This record gives sequence, C-alpha cells and structure tokens, in this order.
Amino acid sequence: MNLREVLSVAGKPGLFKLVAQNKAGVVVESLLDGKRTSIPATANVSSLGDIAIYTYEEEVPLREVFAVMAAKTEGKEALSHKSSKSELEDFFGLCLPTFDQERVYHSDIKKIVQWFNLLVKNDLLHLLEEEGSTEDQAGAQEDAAAAADAE
Repeated sequence: MNLREVLSVAGKPGLFKLVAQNKAGVVVESLLDGKRTSIPATANVSSLGDIAIYTYEEEVPLREVFAVMAAKTEGKEALSHKSSKSELEDFFGLCLPTFDQERVYHSDIKKIVQWFNLLVKNDLLHLLEEEGSTEDQAGAQEDAAAAADAE
C-alpha cells in the first residue's frame, strides 16, 4: 500500500483505504471504523498522493507536509483538529511556514491535521517514506500503459 491508495471522499468523514476498483466505482475501507463501502464513480474522490498545498513559491506535496508534521510531533498525533483556529494555524505555520494564507483555508488545515492523526492512529506513517521511490516507478509504469492504450 502507498499514499496513492489512501483516499478522501467528498461528503464522507475521515480517510479510506482503496480495496478494489471496478467500472462502477471503487470499494473502500474506512480508516475510522474499518467498514467497507462502495463509492460510485461519480463521487469526488481524491488520493492523498495527488494532493498538494499552496505556498507562496510552489505547491508542496501533502506527503512532504506530513513528513514535516511527523518530525515535529516525533511520530505521535498532532493537536486535535478541533483545536482553535489560531492553534491550528500556528502549528501548520511551524510545519509549512510559507503556506499561502489566502488560498489555504482554515477548513483545509483542519482536514490535514485530522488526516495526519488518522495516519498515525492506523500506523501508516511508513507510507510517507516509501512513497518517494515507488511513486516515480508507478508513475512511469502508468504513463507507459496509458501510451500503449492510446495507440
């Protein structure tokens, strides 16, 4: 499993682990309660491996933000996502000092902190380390497969 297989589904709380794909959608397992459910192909599903955070210079992959958060918290849970707005923004500012305060909203920071805590609870921080090497290989394989399909 890698960070691309950890999904966020719009309108549903928490994170989900990808179990299977089919033409009608995906089957996922909740990291909150372990229940499996089917998500239709029309739902807005985002892979954590594809999400990036706006900064004033560039977009920073979420994986890198999580890695800094893990270093700051020594691999333990961060403050609660229910903390005050100023506490959350201060913590996030320590982790990513150049985040674009006009384009990264408070709700985004809450989600990121909640997701990080879910990864810690489910002992999935190891996905952050593995992602860098396997992501390049998987991306190259996907590109090659897509090119072959196009021909």
